[in-house]
Amino acid sequence: MSTSEAPAVGLTHVGSEDTGLGHRGPESKSIVVPYGFWLFVLSDMVLFSALFATYASLAHATDGGPTSGQLFDRNLVAIETMALLLSSFTCGLAMIVAKRGNMFWTQLWLVVTGLLGAVFLSIELYEFAHMIGEGAGPQRSAFLSSFFTLVGCHGAHVTAGLLWLGTMMAQIGTKGFKEHIMRRLLCYSVFWHALDIIWVAIFTIVYLIGTLP
Repeated sequence: MSTSEAPAVGLTHVGSEDTGLGHRGPESKSIVVPYGFWLFVLSDMVLFSALFATYASLAHATDGGPTSGQLFDRNLVAIETMALLLSSFTCGLAMIVAKRGNMFWTQLWLVVTGLLGAVFLSIELYEFAHMIGEGAGPQRSAFLSSFFTLVGCHGAHVTAGLLWLGTMMAQIGTKGFKEHIMRRLLCYSVFWHALDIIWVAIFTIVYLIGTLP
């Protein structure tokens, strides 16, 4: 009985190696972390897709209140957009010099990224405060409710990104360019670029197409 079982065990083991099923234990963090993070980014895209769809269906539901053409200042939004797009560029520069192990330039470009992100967020908060001050708050109409939800959700992500940026700067400053730190910095860079892509969609749909006569 034991003699006949031995070849079967051997064949099973060889088969598992040939099919890649002989791996034991969990995958390394270099595989699990990026995979999990991409799932998070994709889930965020699904969230914003739903918010875009809601805004598109309610864009003309003003209930006699102000319309997008009456509320939005394209010049101010253009400055806001340039700040965020430039922050994406400086974030990319930070990644390049980080891979080269240059502490000074990495921290400098991350600071510039944070400052540009803060400029973007400040303009957005000013826009919100100005609209609410004129009686065009989220409770005024379905259009404004969808607008504040969509743009506000993006602003909340930018705020989280700035907090994450400060954490990354502290970790790089204290621990250097270790493998797990670089992996976190790469995840942050992907997150920040994703926010830029979402903002380009918001800028196009809400502030450009939405204000056409």
